[in-house]
Parts: sequence; structure tokens; C-alpha cells
Amino acid sequence: MKPRNVRGCLLNPVLMITCFEVCRGSNRFGRKEFSQFEVFLISNTLFNIWIKYKPRLPEWYYNEKLLKVGDSLAQIKFRALQERNVCIYQMICSRDRNLQNQESLQTCFNVLSSLRLTMQVALPQENLCWLIYNGTIHIYTICRHLMMIGQSAKVLEYLLWASICMESSIPLLSVHYLTWRATLYTAVSQCYFDCQASIHGEIFARRGLIKIDELKQLENTSSSLENSETKRVFREATLKMSVMIFKRAVYESRRKPKSFFRPKLRVSLKEGQNLPWPRTTTERLLTEMFDGVAAQFLAILEALSDSSRRVLHPAPPVPDEIEIRDVISELFFAGLEILSGNNILLIKEYIETKYTSESYFLDMIRVSGDAAVKFIKLAFSYEEWDVFHSAIEFVVNFLQAQDDPTWKKAEMELKLLTLMQPLLFPRKFKLKYEKGLFTLENFETVYVWSVYIHTCFYKYIVFSFQNIQPDKEILVDVLMFLWQRCKTGLQRIQMNKSSSLKMRICIYTLNTLCSHMPVSKYLLAFSQ
Repeated sequence: MKPRNVRGCLLNPVLMITCFEVCRGSNRFGRKEFSQFEVFLISNTLFNIWIKYKPRLPEWYYNEKLLKVGDSLAQIKFRALQERNVCIYQMICSRDRNLQNQESLQTCFNVLSSLRLTMQVALPQENLCWLIYNGTIHIYTICRHLMMIGQSAKVLEYLLWASICMESSIPLLSVHYLTWRATLYTAVSQCYFDCQASIHGEIFARRGLIKIDELKQLENTSSSLENSETKRVFREATLKMSVMIFKRAVYESRRKPKSFFRPKLRVSLKEGQNLPWPRTTTERLLTEMFDGVAAQFLAILEALSDSSRRVLHPAPPVPDEIEIRDVISELFFAGLEILSGNNILLIKEYIETKYTSESYFLDMIRVSGDAAVKFIKLAFSYEEWDVFHSAIEFVVNFLQAQDDPTWKKAEMELKLLTLMQPLLFPRKFKLKYEKGLFTLENFETVYVWSVYIHTCFYKYIVFSFQNIQPDKEILVDVLMFLWQRCKTGLQRIQMNKSSSLKMRICIYTLNTLCSHMPVSKYLLAFSQ
């Protein structure tokens, strides 16, 4: 009996044996590991099969199958090129995590260009949408790293390309990929804000909001039933875009023309703290744009965030305009009201719209602990001391009540800010005793990471971290501050021609500080 297919048609024996040999040769690629020579042998075997059966096969069938083989090999090559670029990036990071070497930086941009070229070739083919999706992830990961070291202006074009690719690939326009697409939109807007082009950041965010709304209307038209997961995805994507719009709108709505005369008088917000919400213009805008205190608090954090600021380099807002200062004060005023209402939720993640694509906040009426800690750091950075002192009290109490050791890092960072405040502003604040982290006057010792050393100072400082490493940026700034103090002491010793013992003590102090700070790559600044 002759073999037949499922339709009852006779099967061509030549086609059967050809398919059998091709499948047997292709299955060898299923192994996880194989040498370069084995790959060469397998490839040659496959091509020899097609050469062997070419005279016996119909021309149309041969060409069709040969094209499919070529497509498969092209996909393998594209994926290999992408993974090669990722490996190059990982190798660079292993040698130079902060990309301080100019050569490392240039290599990262070369990797981004290579990824973009690969995606450009694959973009016209819908069946290669997975390659486009993976490429956007790789581009975003590298760009996120570069944004954190101040390279937003250079990575903007690559993030724009990734966003447009997601829009140009029809399979990637579905609701399933909307969360990731919104993350790319947010990253582009953040790049514009980092480049001091806030108007373009807002325009791009509004464009993203329009795209999200178009997809929502299409989804409503095609399906009468909208499940909870789809609603959550649209709500999260809309929130991300709304936050970036609010980031500029909250300031621009209050700006006055330069020719407009306004007396330099600031209204005291304390007078209205007992009034019902919304109490200020900023709070009314928050209420109009966002539902729930968690979304409002996220918008406040993003409006206050500035990539050019460092926590331990506190300074007034720039530009120094009355309207801008009023808005910032109102933002802190609103944030403090939200925190003081027992709205802190014990979760470690919240949507940080600059860099993450994490899940939507878990509770619409609570604020995450990480968000509360970031709010206090921002208050310190903007010299909003009333807000800082009010918020840190109940946030630290909240953190101390938690048994999870992961919260000890946040608690230590806040205590470190409390310690550094009187050292940075000795005329405004007096040194106070605090259990576990404190300073005292009229002593000549420094206690650093459980190391007890004598110094030439007339104060001593306690940093008892107990194997908990605070934020590296804060550690670097603390170290640089102590270095400046030691530098002054060394100069005084040299000028007074004091004994070499004090000189050795100061050098020993610096050496101990450096050996216990896990930031040795930053110590080149000491030569300045």
C-alpha cells in the first residue's frame, strides 16, 4: 500500500526521504553545546542534502524549502549578533562598572549602534518581531545604565528608535506589550528632561498617551469584555505618561511672563495645614490628574526628581524663581500630608518611571516604604528642613518596627542624613546625640565601621554600619566631606610645623576610612 497524507493523497517518496534527512540533520542543532567544527559539519550536511536531491525535486518546491532554510539561518545569525553585543556589554561592565574609561563608553555606543542595525534589517519581517522585542530590551538596559552616569543626550536617539520599532511591528502593538512600550516612552521623556528640554519631554509623553488611548479604543471595539488584567495594563501605562506630563505642567502652569511684576512675598503653607484637601493649587492639579494617594505621591516624587542633584549636596531649586519655589514647597507640603496619614505600605518596589518597568503599585491607597525614603532624601536635597524633620520621625519609626533586614539599609541612610545635617550646616543645626549613630564634641576620636582611631580633630563621628552598606553615592559624598576636613587639618599641621605624630595620625585616619569604604574607584579625587 502506497503512503498517503491526511487528505488521502499519495506521497512522493523523494519528498519523504528528503524531509526525513533534513529533519534529522536539523535536530542536531537542538544540543545545548557544540563546537565550532561541529556547527560547520552540520551546516555542510544540510546543504549537501539539498544539493543531492535538487535534480529529483520540483523547482518550486526546492526554492521554497531553500528559502525557509535561509530564513532560519538568518534568524540564528541575527540572534547570535544580538547576544554577542550583550556579551560585549557585560564584559565591559565587569571591568568598568561605572564606565569611567572613555574607551568603555565608546564600546557601549558601538554596541547600541550594532543592535540598532540588526533591528533595522529585521523590522520589515513580522515573523522576526521577537528579535525586535529582544533588541528593545537590550537597548533599554544599556541606555538605562548610561542615563545614570549622565549620558542621556547621547542615548536619546537609541531609545527613540526602540520606541518607534515597537510601534512599527504589528505583533508588538497588542495589549500584551503595552506595559513595555509605555516604559520606553517614559525613558524617552526622561531623557528630554535630563537634557533640560522639558517641553519635548511633555510633548512626547502626550504623544504616548494618545497612542495608548488609540489602542484602548481599538480594544474596546474588538472586544466587548474587558478583563481586570487589561484594565490594569491600561491604567499603569496611562499613569506613567500622566506622571511625565505632570512633571512639567505643575511648574509651567504657574510661571509668569518676565515682564510680569510680582512682589517677592511667599505665603506660609503652615497657615493652611489644617484645611481640607486640596489646599493649594498644586494639590488641586494632583487631584484632577490622579486617583489615589499612591499615584499622587509618585507624581510628586517625579516632579521633584532631578538627575543633576546629589543628596548630600543640598541647594535651593534652580532657577531661583518665586513661582518655582512656591511649587516645590507645595509639592513637599502635599507629600508630607500623604505620608502623615499612615499611608506607608511595606513593599520594596514602586514605579520609578525613569528606569523601571516594574508592576503597578500594589495598593492604590498606600505609599511604598522606598518611596517614603526617597521623599525624605529629596527634602534634604532641597533644604526643606521642616518637611525633612517632620517626615523622618515617623518614617524611621516605621522602618525600625520592621523585622526585615532589607529595611535596615534605608534606616541607616536616613540616620546618616541626620548626622551629616549639622556637619554641613553647623550654623543652623547643633550636634545631637542619637543612639547608634551620633557625634559628640571635645573628643579626639573617630569610630568608623567598628574601627577606633585617634585623630587631630576636636570632634568624633560614629559610623557603625554593622555590615550594612548604604547608598554608594551617599558614601562617596561622606568620604569626600571627611577628606576635606582631613585636608584642612593636614594643612594646619604643616603650617604650624607640628610634630610628625599628628601627621601620621591623620594619614592613618584617611587610610582607615578608604579601606572600609567600598568605593575605592572614586578615591582618585583625593589627588585634587
